[in-house]
Amino acid sequence: MAALGLRAFGTKGLGWLRRNPWAPLSAGFCSRGPGPRPTSARQREGIRNIVLSDPKKRNALSLAMLKSLQSDLLHEAESKDLKVIIISAEGPVFSSGHDLKELTDEQSPDYHAEVFQTCSEVMMLIQNHPVPVIAMVNGLATAAGCQLVASCDIAVASDKSSFATPGVNIGLFCSTPAVALGRTVPRKVALEMLFTGEPISAQEALLHGLLSKVVPEEQLEEETMRIAKKIASLSRPVVSLGKATFYKQLPQDLRTAYYLTSQTMVDNVALRDGQEGIKAFIQKRKPIWSQ
Repeated sequence: MAALGLRAFGTKGLGWLRRNPWAPLSAGFCSRGPGPRPTSARQREGIRNIVLSDPKKRNALSLAMLKSLQSDLLHEAESKDLKVIIISAEGPVFSSGHDLKELTDEQSPDYHAEVFQTCSEVMMLIQNHPVPVIAMVNGLATAAGCQLVASCDIAVASDKSSFATPGVNIGLFCSTPAVALGRTVPRKVALEMLFTGEPISAQEALLHGLLSKVVPEEQLEEETMRIAKKIASLSRPVVSLGKATFYKQLPQDLRTAYYLTSQTMVDNVALRDGQEGIKAFIQKRKPIWSQ
């Protein structure tokens, strides 16, 4: 589904980037509601920074927020000018999860289904996206907000951050966040978080594999950008192929995984950038990537 969505958006040029070094994504690329968009997105030198921008509501993943995030992720996703995406947030809370006001019986079951289905599509889109997606977390990430962090390919957090799946405390077990959480941290860690709702610190999250790195708050943006710039300097076709294959082989048995990845290595060698990288290494020069 995500791949079809990416193809549907096409590959338009990003000439507007040259007008502003951190240019906002073009206004017409997503639907707008009656109020301001709950996310903002800017792109520079292959790095797109998507910001959850509703701190007054603790960056709750309302249906509007989810659709806005989805649109920012899909926008010209196949463009060769896009190399990596960073998802960050305004305010002291990265995201508090779903907007509970949307989950009361004042809304219909069909509306509730749309909220959870849209959320699931966004999380799958992150994994199926052709470029790496990095979460830059400074603050609290709970429930579907924790799910968002767990769904990203890389997650860098400040030492002031914490993570929880507290739905059980209000009678709404975090079943959908458990999908991403249970595929990221050990089962017993996930279940303790899900059964108790108690938060874990950034250091605990790092220890259990929810995070890639923890840094002091003042170093968070610098370290995240360092990783993003490194990825942006590499061949997009090679990174995209590698990301897709990594997730494809994970659920397979060992023999099937090696079969799939061996074929991918053959395909990788056949890529223009695969040959360029090999020849550059042999000739002791810097490779010149196609994108």
